[in-house]
Amino acid sequence: MAGKKLKITLRRSPIGTGRRHMACVKGLGLRRIRHTVVLEDTPAVRGMVNRISYLLKWEEVA
Repeated sequence: MAGKKLKITLRRSPIGTGRRHMACVKGLGLRRIRHTVVLEDTPAVRGMVNRISYLLKWEEVA
């Protein structure tokens, strides 16, 4: 996974989800709908993405 990055976009509002899901959105650095961040591909980031995958659109970036 060294050198890989993930491009993550918030597609749906986290309002109405649980506290842990809201914390994952905040932990990924996403602030509003259609906000995109590029993060290192680490197991911690993958875990957060997997937990809230229904709110996100993501892709691997070289």
